[in-house]
Amino acid sequence: MNLPKPPARPLKTPSRSMIWLLRHGVIQAAEAGKRYIGRQDLPLSDIGLGQARAWADYFTGLKVDKIVSSPLIRCLETARIIGGGCRIEPQVIAQLVEICLGSWEGRRFETIKTLFPQAFRERGEHMADHRPPGGESFRDVQQRVWPLFETLTRQLPGNTLIVTHAGVIRVLLCSVLGMPLDHLFRMGQDHGALNIIEIRSDGFRLQSLNQQAPH
Repeated sequence: MNLPKPPARPLKTPSRSMIWLLRHGVIQAAEAGKRYIGRQDLPLSDIGLGQARAWADYFTGLKVDKIVSSPLIRCLETARIIGGGCRIEPQVIAQLVEICLGSWEGRRFETIKTLFPQAFRERGEHMADHRPPGGESFRDVQQRVWPLFETLTRQLPGNTLIVTHAGVIRVLLCSVLGMPLDHLFRMGQDHGALNIIEIRSDGFRLQSLNQQAPH
C-alpha cells in the first residue's frame, strides 16, 4: 500500500515519541529467497537503492532526531541515503547486526534439508532456540537487541529510525507485542518495509507493520 505524502515543512512534532523500524532494501544476491543470508555483507541492488531514496523523500518531511544502523553495508547504504535527506549522520551499532547462521550461511535451504534433515526439521519446530552450528538462535538475538531497544527508548523524547534486518525486526516486534519467539515468522518483513512503534507512557503500541516503500 502507498504511504501518505509527508507534511510540508514546518515540521510537526508528534505528541508522543516514535520508533521507526526499517528493513534494508533489496540486496544484490542470487537466489536471495532460497539461501540462508545472515551476516554476509551484501550491498543493495538498484531496486534497493530506489527503496532507500523513496524513504529518504518520505523522512525528509518528518521530525527524525536520530538514525541508528546495523554495521552491514546493506543497512548502512539505506541509512546514509535517508540520513542525507534528513541531514543526520547515522550511528552504527554492532548489536543491530543480523542473526549469525554459522556454517549454514550462504547455503541453499534445500542443501541443508538434504544433508542435515534432522537439524533442518528441529529449526522449523523450535525456531526460537535452535542454533545452526557456529551460529545464533533467535533467543540469542533477543538477548542482544532488546536491551539496546530499551536503552534507545529511555533516551527519548525524540524520534529514532532504526535501520536493520528482518530477523532483528521480527525479534523486536515479538518482544514489543509479547508474542512467543517461535511465532516470529508469522509476521511479514519485506525488503525496504517500515514498522512504526509509538512510545507511550503505558508502554509500546504498534502503529503499522511491514509498510512498503512509497512510490
